Amino acid sequence: MTVSVKSPTLHLAEPRSWKQAMWRGITCSCPACGEGRMFGRYLKVADACPSCGEALHHHRADDAPPYFTMMIVGHIVVPLVLVVEKIWHPDVSTHVMIWTAVTLSMTFALMPAVKGAIVGLQWANRMHGFDPAQRDGVHPAGP
Repeated sequence: MTVSVKSPTLHLAEPRSWKQAMWRGITCSCPACGEGRMFGRYLKVADACPSCGEALHHHRADDAPPYFTMMIVGHIVVPLVLVVEKIWHPDVSTHVMIWTAVTLSMTFALMPAVKGAIVGLQWANRMHGFDPAQRDGVHPAGP
């Protein structure tokens, strides 16, 4: 059996830093170059980076960004609610107005950063089509 391999070291030649890719994602920048914007609109990932041309449409963030955003916001808001209640004892209607606004603001502010971090992690780990070797039909040499 003959296997056509263009470059067996292509898969291992370019290590990608997951920390750097996630940080670039948090700042909503391209995980490859850090220059271009990752999002074309609020949560719509651009098809490709406008600076380096890296294809970004492969991502599969799905339900992970909302889940992680809820976890982050919940772990911040719930203790704040308890502290405010313990110190000032506001009315329930005041709680509803304050915490609804705080929760929605934090959620809308954090969602792009969390989604960017997840897309950056997928890019760094070469998941979901971010590996050029697998896209081109080249597979690393194996047994």
